[in-house]
Amino acid sequence: MWSVTETTPTHSTPPRDADGGYAAYKPRSPEVRAAVEALRGLRQDLLHDAFAYRPLPSRPTDGPFVRGLPPRLRRYAGRAPHAVVVVLAFITLMAGVTTTQTALYALLALVPAGAVLLTLVRPVGAFWLSLASTPVIGVIGTDFDGWPWQPGSFAGHLSVLTVVAIRTRPRTAAWMWLITAVFGLMAEGLPRSVFYDTTTTPMLFLSAVVLLAVTVWHIRRDAEQEVTAQQTVTAHERSRRTLLEERTTIARELHDVVAHHMSVVAIQAEAAPYRVQNPPEELEKAFATIRENAVAALTELRRVLGVVRAEHYEAPEAPQPTLADLDALLANVREAGLGVDKAVTGAVRELPQGVELSAYRIVQEALSNTLRHAPGAGARVEIGYVLGGLGLRIVNGPPPNPSLVKPSPGAGHGITGMRERVTMLSGEMTAGPLADGGYEVAVFLPVTVAAEGAA
Repeated sequence: MWSVTETTPTHSTPPRDADGGYAAYKPRSPEVRAAVEALRGLRQDLLHDAFAYRPLPSRPTDGPFVRGLPPRLRRYAGRAPHAVVVVLAFITLMAGVTTTQTALYALLALVPAGAVLLTLVRPVGAFWLSLASTPVIGVIGTDFDGWPWQPGSFAGHLSVLTVVAIRTRPRTAAWMWLITAVFGLMAEGLPRSVFYDTTTTPMLFLSAVVLLAVTVWHIRRDAEQEVTAQQTVTAHERSRRTLLEERTTIARELHDVVAHHMSVVAIQAEAAPYRVQNPPEELEKAFATIRENAVAALTELRRVLGVVRAEHYEAPEAPQPTLADLDALLANVREAGLGVDKAVTGAVRELPQGVELSAYRIVQEALSNTLRHAPGAGARVEIGYVLGGLGLRIVNGPPPNPSLVKPSPGAGHGITGMRERVTMLSGEMTAGPLADGGYEVAVFLPVTVAAEGAA
């Protein structure tokens, strides 16, 4: 027997009207949603954790202006914003104390200055303190023209608005100005405003100008940070793309070398049984398996090369160059105007084709960089056949007239390509400027004895 289990829906049910229907349920209008979001922003910016401890951080000391200061001043440059706030507090104190009538007013004159100092650790709380102290000081200062902001309160509240706006965000600055405007308009409605000149209009005008300038600064700073972040991401992606392009180029060039060795393996495996009289059946099957695997490897190699080949790539008809072709390369470079010398040390011997191809390309790229970035300079290529590997050193001097000769711009792939070739062969490479203004590329490519014998 089948049993039926009732389930209760988990979604909320819209409220019903008096007749039991859903006519009373209406979605919020865009205006209501905007008002709710605005009130939520007010609560988040000025009411939630209003007196939270938020110390003013030090300023970075790696800017161009700070680096030009003496070391003793540079140590204190990070506290420059704190010093500015202290100066504003002192100005606020002087504005209140110089107009003092009574001891009580002199004591209360310290409150606006304290509010300015409070922006260093509790910025939103400083705004509320400055606003709350304004009517109290305005009531006590009976002999001064100015309501509701007395001179000290005026300077202090304007300073607080500026510092808090810099430390927070444009939305907070807008809320502070709006609350200040509401407070000023309500204060003008009191009977006291009949006997004194109101300072609401000057306060709202000056604060609007200051907060607008701070908002523009915020927008510009955020835009610069976004551009910097985007440039960093772009540079990272460009570096990755350059690396992939260089690896693809190396793969194309090494295809001929690897394909040659695999073809030799296939041919020797096919011809080996015919060199032995009455070879065993097991030997013939073994050589046949070797040939089949070599042919399959060649097929897969061609397929992989088809994937990494560019759209308009054409395979070179000539064989890949080796160190034996280096003299022709140097002759072409000399015709281009670069004076280059060559020095070979050690016993010259044949190396694996992959090593010779990489060595040739490294020398070629290093000399191209010399032509591009140091036109008119001389260069020297040193090749050392040492035990266990091959050493390369390509060094160029400084350009004869660096201020007059403008180097030709390059794609920036040279060093990356050389490092990839050296890494592929488990070698070592150093590249960097010299003390005299030249540049040096030093490479060591290891070669095992077995690899040399195979070559």
